[in-house]
Amino acid sequence: MGIAPLRADREAGSAREPAGRVLLIDDEPLLLRTLRRTLEGEGYETTLAESAQEAERCLADTRPDVVLLDLGLGSASGFTLLERAKRESPDVEFIVLTGNASIESAVDCIRGGAFDYLAKPFDEHRVRTTVRRALERRRLVLRNRELEQRLLERGDSRELVGRSPRMRALVRTIASLQHNESHVLIQGESGTGKELVARALHAASPRAGQPFVPVDCGALPESIIESELFGHERGAFTGATGAAGLFRAADTGTLFLDEVGEIPLSVQAKLLRALQEKEVRPVGSERSVPVDLRIVTATHRDLERMVAEGAFRTDLFYRLNVVRIEIPPLRERREDVPLLVHHFLAKFARPELPIEGIEDGALEMLVAHDWPGNVRELENVIESAMALAPGPRLRVADLPRERRTGASRTADPGARLPLSLGAYERAALERALAEAGGDATAAARSLGIGRSTFYRKMSDHGIPRAKR
Repeated sequence: MGIAPLRADREAGSAREPAGRVLLIDDEPLLLRTLRRTLEGEGYETTLAESAQEAERCLADTRPDVVLLDLGLGSASGFTLLERAKRESPDVEFIVLTGNASIESAVDCIRGGAFDYLAKPFDEHRVRTTVRRALERRRLVLRNRELEQRLLERGDSRELVGRSPRMRALVRTIASLQHNESHVLIQGESGTGKELVARALHAASPRAGQPFVPVDCGALPESIIESELFGHERGAFTGATGAAGLFRAADTGTLFLDEVGEIPLSVQAKLLRALQEKEVRPVGSERSVPVDLRIVTATHRDLERMVAEGAFRTDLFYRLNVVRIEIPPLRERREDVPLLVHHFLAKFARPELPIEGIEDGALEMLVAHDWPGNVRELENVIESAMALAPGPRLRVADLPRERRTGASRTADPGARLPLSLGAYERAALERALAEAGGDATAAARSLGIGRSTFYRKMSDHGIPRAKR
């Protein structure tokens, strides 16, 4: 008889959400019903399919979270179904079932995108545990993706702006650290947005609702930096009235030490002790005070060279450099310049500054510029141009004279980027493909999209697929 999806029964009027949606695919009806009974007991909503054709309909109609798939489906190949389904639904987790287990087939399935591999016969506990783990990974992946979108698309002036592969990789790194309390060292040239990355790390962490305290270490005179960081007691020095210090101000939250390479050696030893012991001793006090915080540091200097030269403590460097994030300079992600320009146009928009956009020639010049001051320099240029422009669109004449170069000093003058959004999307697809050596899966991953979406966009832009 024809097989229709069989869903777990629900109590009438029950509003409880299922623990997850699971599709069971096998050509053995008895095994299917055994699996359904096992998983229903855990609160999952189940759908059954006994053929590849029925499975494809169920995948489209029920949008499962997890699929248990038998490799042998009569004349059909479960492995072929796995590959096709992962292309169309990369977020769905697949657990492969087979009665003919082998190392080769296990490796092939994992390479094909399967989460795990279960050999028949298997016990109910193993099934429940594997399904639960698959659901946990799916939820983590989806949460990371949502966080990436929030970081890139909310349009807040304190958010990261960019669609280039390197910016997407940076945001994925931030998202992957959302449950990690490790100290982070942010490396990047001046003006690349190191504090924005630090704020994004804080916003993505469990400490998001607690204080975020930024400190520009390069702006603190050596004579007072210890007092500023760790606090001081009343009377500790002439004029001292008592202060808690920045470490205690950031307690339970995140302390961001910008330009950490400027901290003098005499204070580095005390900073190391504060990190190791999770306590600080205010100047003039005999008692240490416990602190619970995360340290994020940043610098434009080469700390490893400073360590080699004896200007920065080796032990402190390794304590701070648990996770390192490299921020690319703007000249290495020119495709983000138009996005940043429109972001700053919106940021500085005022009733008295009725600027609606930017002319193509002016935008082309901005894309071609090297931007030694990075995003901060571009922001200042847009703010200045908007203040002086007669409107309603920024022109070449509105840009500072030194930006009217017409070509980059280091970029290939013939490699000028197109100016429409569609052309930028095509350029991003072609660049991702080139950097991935023609591997569409790797290219899609670098752009943060599914392979099926990547292929669809290739088709939309007339980009041919590589011949096999």
